[in-house]
Amino acid sequence: MRAAPLAGGSHGPDALRPLVDVVLGALRDGAGERGGPLPGGGPETVARRVREAVGVALPEDGTGADEALRTLVRTLAAGAADPAEPLCAGHLHTPPLALAAAADLAASALNPSMDSWDQAPAASALEALVTAALAAEVYPDAPHSRDALVTTGGTESNHLALLLARERDGAVQTVVGANAHHSFHRAAWLLGLPEPLVVPAPRGTIDPEALADALATAHRPLVVATAGTTDAGLIDPLPRIAERCAAHGAALHVDAAYGGPVLFSAAHRPLLAGLDRARTVTVDLHKLGWQPAAAGLLAVRDAADLAVLAHTADYLNADDDTGAGLPDLLGRSLRTTRRPDVLKTAVTLRALGRSGLGGLVDACMELAAHLADLVEKEPRLELYARPTLTTVLFRPYGAPDETVAAIRRELLARGRAVLGRAVADGRLWLKATLLNPHATPDDLRQILTLVEGGSDR
Repeated sequence: MRAAPLAGGSHGPDALRPLVDVVLGALRDGAGERGGPLPGGGPETVARRVREAVGVALPEDGTGADEALRTLVRTLAAGAADPAEPLCAGHLHTPPLALAAAADLAASALNPSMDSWDQAPAASALEALVTAALAAEVYPDAPHSRDALVTTGGTESNHLALLLARERDGAVQTVVGANAHHSFHRAAWLLGLPEPLVVPAPRGTIDPEALADALATAHRPLVVATAGTTDAGLIDPLPRIAERCAAHGAALHVDAAYGGPVLFSAAHRPLLAGLDRARTVTVDLHKLGWQPAAAGLLAVRDAADLAVLAHTADYLNADDDTGAGLPDLLGRSLRTTRRPDVLKTAVTLRALGRSGLGGLVDACMELAAHLADLVEKEPRLELYARPTLTTVLFRPYGAPDETVAAIRRELLARGRAVLGRAVADGRLWLKATLLNPHATPDDLRQILTLVEGGSDR
């Protein structure tokens, strides 16, 4: 049997070209079969369709590359919740840019492993350039000390931030708002730290005075603020929180996984005033950056904090190799083998620039404001609050929580729309997270029409 062709090398592109055509055709056919933002029928129906398409997952004899790609890619596309569909608006699940997805194909074909320079010569140099540029966005006033690491996303970045604080300051007490991401509780558990101290977050943002009270008694506190909550897209009062931290000698980490890319927007960048006062900052570019997952970042004000990540494995970063000038990559991540996720980001930054990315941010912010306008004008619907970022919470006016939850599940089961859910002010709200810059006002009106139709049942 002839060996299957490889993706890399001088012959790789010729092997890939016909296969890419098969994949593109299967993606198109699967999307057409789905016919909407997600497949109808619910979990068991989708699982049955997958079982029928796959048959035997590990056959004795293979079916060949074309058939396998055509069948499985079409099946996955037909059963996907596709964030490129404007009515798929439930989560921080972004539709990736075509150019970023194309760059990701190149990364997969070349397959550099970012754990030693001799496996990723150009990729490691590219990562250094791009992380430096992104760190400069977060810390424009710290040109000689700032740095950033590539991560898989907010959970890994937040975990790293707590690890750096623990190694720097000892057994820190994490102080989080009631609005903080769940990853901080898990990270504290994994790192052997005390359970985070939770301070109130009335109307979804940290109360600075309650924070000050907590800091008065906390031992070695690490304060966590959020710039873009997962439930309502809210931003904590960063300048006031930074002031309280400074007054009590507390370190500050800001989880800006959602809101961080707003830095690209000249119009909305002021929303992140005070971000640069944090010691560490989480940013995800697979949210308001339109990258295929994963594309996370942890920015640090002082690169010296990263020294604790240093690790030696003789076969990857022997002292004499490092002394001879080969870059040491093991201290750039807790992972060993990792993909060159920086390539897709580098391509996007070069192709669109700050203004192009900022324009996409602005477009989604405008969509959220428009959806809020539509909700406010509809007497049958209730708006939680005007959006800060691109998340809008709303519900049928006067409906019990059980009805709100049922409307969401019905839309999912029928394959009509993906909306999230959030609890705020003690009530359940439908959540529209608008990350598709190609969505239109008509799409927004359709979302509301579907919700109103569901509330009549």
